[in-house]
Formats: sequence, structure tokens, C-alpha cells
Amino acid sequence: MANMIDVARLANVSTATVSRVIQNPETVKEKTRTKVLKAIDELNYQPNILARYFRRTETKTILVMVPSIANNVFPQMIEGIDLVANQSGYKVLLGNTNQEPDKAYSYIEELKQKQVDGMILLTTRLDYQIISELGDDYPVVLTSDYIEGLTAPTVAIDNISSARVAVEHLLQLGHQRVGIITGPLDIPLSRDRLKGYRQALLERDIGVESVLIQEGSHSYESGYNQMQKFLALDKSPTAIFAANDTMAMGAIKAVKAHGLRVPEDVAVVGFDNIQFSAIFEPALTTIAQPFIEMGKRSMELLLKQIKGEPLEKKQHVLDTKLIIRESCGSQNQD
Repeated sequence: MANMIDVARLANVSTATVSRVIQNPETVKEKTRTKVLKAIDELNYQPNILARYFRRTETKTILVMVPSIANNVFPQMIEGIDLVANQSGYKVLLGNTNQEPDKAYSYIEELKQKQVDGMILLTTRLDYQIISELGDDYPVVLTSDYIEGLTAPTVAIDNISSARVAVEHLLQLGHQRVGIITGPLDIPLSRDRLKGYRQALLERDIGVESVLIQEGSHSYESGYNQMQKFLALDKSPTAIFAANDTMAMGAIKAVKAHGLRVPEDVAVVGFDNIQFSAIFEPALTTIAQPFIEMGKRSMELLLKQIKGEPLEKKQHVLDTKLIIRESCGSQNQD
């Protein structure tokens, strides 16, 4: 089904112009109005009439947009969001984009047509400009990612320093050859965790080798496959920092498949501290994120925007913690 963004693209105008043609056509030049109406006709676009006429009516519903419901980090964030939402009489809808931009745009359309009162974006691949425009006009919070210069409220961790702590721990254990399996590098948090890895090595005067950097997709399979590449090197790494726990687990599986041991032959550190990391074999050393608190803080910020209350602070950076378990070969401090 076509949405307003589709119409704007076809007519080569902004979504705001499409909206004006629908609501106040007399305010738009005839030439532009004709282009938009033609695009509406071609796409058989049907604007939400209820949203149009009841734009000021509260729905008492907010939308949480996630890139994939298969990602293990989001359930706890959503739990925190839901706790605060329920206390304030709001329902929470979940929008899974499955990494498809068109789905993301359709959810944005629901916000613009006032089918929901606000939106929380849990990590996004949306263009910076789109998020900025949304944040200027609607109640929106970006959670997990931090984008420099973004005016929309953000709840995140310091991914650079957190990744640096993880890699420094491996270096302190005596490892000189540390590989990294990054997340998708089109996501800001993945690039930041790579920066932290580089910083930790450079602070020890250890050169950063491109062969020791492999890009994963946050999936178990990508962790396994990228670890296979490391193990095929003439001089394979003795330690791995995986940018999430799921990839770390895949990496450990690959090490075991080669008849090697973790941590005796290869030490592994993950990121996130998902619930399964403590009972995995071996138990995974990782960076713990305060997922529930991130969700709570995000919903609190969204509610303030919905109510029109001023935000004293827009960028919220929460603390992380290194959880030391068996997979790195250090003493268990969990």
C-alpha cells in the first residue's frame, strides 16, 4: 500500500508539500498541486482521514521501531519502555522493520498521521536528515545509537570507551594479536566500537592490522564465519573482541570446531551481556549494557515531549560494566 513518502518521491516534492495538498490545497501552487494529485492518483494513495481530522486527539499509544525482533538486546529495552508506559496509561506497539527501509517509512507515516503519539527508535539505519526532521516535528527518542549533532533526544552508552575497556582487558592478559568482529559498519554504534578497538591498540603502540578486522552482521552465523577467516590466517589472533555476544558465541563455536579451546588457545570477549551469556559454555566475558534502564529513560523522555514539557537534557549516556567470566581466561568476577 502506498504511503505519503511514496507520493512525495514520485512527485519530487517533500512530504510536507504532499500533506498541504491533502489538507490545504489552496496554499500550494497549481503546478505543484497538479503533480502531487497526479502522483496520488497513480499510486492510489488513500490518506488516513481519521488522522487528518483528529490530529490533536491523543491515542495513548506509542510505537517502538526495531530493525529486527531476532536481536537479543531489544526485549529488555522494550521491557523498560513498557514498565514506564503502563504506569502512565500508554500502550506500546512494536514495529519490526526487518532491516527494510520501506517498512520504516510506513511506521514513520503512522506517527505523522497521528495514529500514535510518539516513537522510540531502537537503533536505526534511517538517514540522519530524516531522524532530525522527525525530532523537530514529533515526539521521538533515539535509543542505543548516538549520532553526533542530532537534535532529537538520545539514550545510549559510550560505545567507544566501552569497546576500549573490553580490548584493554585482553591486552592486560598479555594478548598482542587481538582480532575484532564488528557489527554492520553502516550503523554508528558498530563504527564506534571499532574506534574503541583501535584506540586500545594504539594506546599500547600495537599496530592496527586490517586483516584482523572482520565485519559481521550481529548474527551467530557471521561470528562463526568471520572466526573461520581468522583461523585460516598464517598467524591467527590469540584473542577476539566480538561486537556483540551472539557473534562471540558463533566465534567460540568456530574455535571449538577447529579442535581448539577457549580460552586456552583463543580468548573471547563479547558485548551486551544478554541473558544467555552467563550460561554459555564457556561463560562469556562481556560488556553489560543497562538495557532496562535505557528503555525506562527513553519512555520518560518521550512522555515529556508528548506532554509538551521542556527537556533539561537531550543526550543521556548510561554506564556499562565489564563482566569477567571464563571465556577470556581471567578470574571470574561475575
